[in-house]
Amino acid sequence: MTGTLVKICGLSTPETLAAAAKARADYVGLVHFEKSPRHLSIAQASRLRGLVPPQVKVVLLIVNMAATTLAHAVREVRPDVVQFHGDETPETLARFRSETGIEAWRALGVTSVDSLTAAARFNGAADRLLFDAPASGLPGGNGTRFDWNVLRAYKSPTPWGLAGGLTPANVAEAIRLTGAPLVDTSSGVERAPGIKDVDKIAAFCKAARV
Repeated sequence: MTGTLVKICGLSTPETLAAAAKARADYVGLVHFEKSPRHLSIAQASRLRGLVPPQVKVVLLIVNMAATTLAHAVREVRPDVVQFHGDETPETLARFRSETGIEAWRALGVTSVDSLTAAARFNGAADRLLFDAPASGLPGGNGTRFDWNVLRAYKSPTPWGLAGGLTPANVAEAIRLTGAPLVDTSSGVERAPGIKDVDKIAAFCKAARV
């Protein structure tokens, strides 16, 4: 059994949230981005947050949100982590962490080893880097993967995670190739865009820990 952490992102119903908790996911992600099929209003995210058991951490995913709107979202949803998935700078993350004491993750698209070199600018600003396929249509949740081989020898002072095209069928291979300390899936456990499948959630969590 690996010590890999598991995040199930884009949850939108009590049933799928419960399935993620039952499968022992470490993190659940709530998306607040209107263009996403997984979008939740702040009120909806707040209601779902109230159903999350204490052993599971809540990640609120946002994209280029104004500071005042983010402050409101944090008050209402009470996330353990905010995942920044837009063009946010290291300074934005550092200021957020300083003002709130909440973990800040930064999602970054990866095309080559050069992308990992560029990610170093977030060292000291982000609590975790989340490496994903480059944005296409949506900043994330597109179900596409990048070349995992670029992460084979990756070393960073900042904790990191792997996202992009992960499914129950390939997550074990992804962990073996990259040594990812955290894996994150969204569309990989859906039966349709935005519609999670409870059996796929269970299978993903199981496969990530074999």
